[in-house]
Amino acid sequence: MATPDILTRMPVDAAARVIANTALSVDYNLVALEAPELAALVRPGQFVMIKPHEGHHPLLRRPFSVFELLRSADGRAHGISILSKRVGTSTALVAGLREGDVVACLGPLGRPFEPVEAPVEAWMAAGGVGLAPFMTLAEALVADGNPPTLFYGARRAADLHCADRFERLGIRVVYATEDGSRGARGFVTAPMAEAFAALPGGRQVRVYACGPTPMMRAVNDLTVARGHRCDVSLEQVMGCGLGGCYSCVVKALDEGGHGHYVRSCLAGPIFDGRTIDWTALGH
Repeated sequence: MATPDILTRMPVDAAARVIANTALSVDYNLVALEAPELAALVRPGQFVMIKPHEGHHPLLRRPFSVFELLRSADGRAHGISILSKRVGTSTALVAGLREGDVVACLGPLGRPFEPVEAPVEAWMAAGGVGLAPFMTLAEALVADGNPPTLFYGARRAADLHCADRFERLGIRVVYATEDGSRGARGFVTAPMAEAFAALPGGRQVRVYACGPTPMMRAVNDLTVARGHRCDVSLEQVMGCGLGGCYSCVVKALDEGGHGHYVRSCLAGPIFDGRTIDWTALGH
């Protein structure tokens, strides 16, 4: 459970200066933002709400997971980066940002991940842009002496980005592509199933998953069926990130299996996958 001070801490509304905007492909960009006060508060898996444009179209900010914490030579966090995939108006504006531009950046927001401690193993399962919340988690796990394994899947090799950053941390990356152009052919659950089969008896694993809803559901089902826990980072549409607009509600299950609706920006975005009503979540 996230500690109370994290959940009650007031977010920072920063005027974040663009340090760099790196095009990773036609669709993907990695944007670095200078925001020291905000960066100092970030915990693994949290997100920010960004408005890349001063006008009224689009009117609302858009949520982005914090990908990296940018640090100075003395280790102080002075900024963040976001991994963005161009899918609409807001993300097209993000893709067009230039060095020196200033964007409205509100955060950090949401419940963070709970990094497990050894001897529990940590596995991360990412699909496409679902890689975004895992760099901060990976750094926390490595710092605690419990480096994770990353299972990283996409449609094709050209859609796999930034894995080298994880490898430089000493993290083992296992790839899967639907067309077989890198790693295992098929979904990321295929190499995960093999890893579960090879797991020594009694060894416990915590799986962290983010990506398309069907992928997260499949990873959660596989993990739970093997007797382990899967925490998922839901990628819901959010209008405010503060719980006011109710645009991000999801149906959660209590211990008795009864459903109730919660706002994922406040109760999440990190959830124990066993508490999600996946049939109500849709695709």
